[in-house]
Amino acid sequence: MEKLIDALITHGYYIWDDFLDSQSVADLREAIPANWKQARIGRNDDLVKATKIRSDKIQWLQRENARAVGHYLDVMEEIRLSVNRYLYLGLFEYEAHFAKYEPGDFYQKHLDSFQGQENRKLTTVFYMNEDWQPGDGGELHLYDLQDNLLEVIAPKSGRLVVFLSELFPHEVLTSHINRYSIAGWFRINGVRDNLLDISK
Repeated sequence: MEKLIDALITHGYYIWDDFLDSQSVADLREAIPANWKQARIGRNDDLVKATKIRSDKIQWLQRENARAVGHYLDVMEEIRLSVNRYLYLGLFEYEAHFAKYEPGDFYQKHLDSFQGQENRKLTTVFYMNEDWQPGDGGELHLYDLQDNLLEVIAPKSGRLVVFLSELFPHEVLTSHINRYSIAGWFRINGVRDNLLDISK
């Protein structure tokens, strides 16, 4: 956890290999859902399907889905508490979904923090692709706000990527295999129309 905190302070992002042990990763892989929904962009009334921007499929994580999901959410809670303790970000809650990229699927460059509603503060991406090889596609490209490419991140099994949501545009390159991950966001309380909004 110390390396994560130091990296967030210094660089704003961290690539954490072997984040979970192999059995925990296998258990999460077993919890991958059979049914998927087409991913959309935006939020609430602005939520739209935009397959020219993203073509992945998702299913939101619920603690009752499987014991492995509950364990994963518990570990994310440990991260939330540590980040709040040392970085004072005021992270309030965590939301996450399974993501499936089939061959040909992609997600164009974007920021995770919605315009005018910058309450997503910290993004996490966890990979579950046991046999991923170069050429399989689906790499994560991480940019700075000046559009400089910072990292090309392979979606290898057991790898967790953590970055500040407002500072790093990113994209998922076209996948050539079925690619599985858990994308998540730590959020703070939002304010909208002068009212506290904790539903974001």
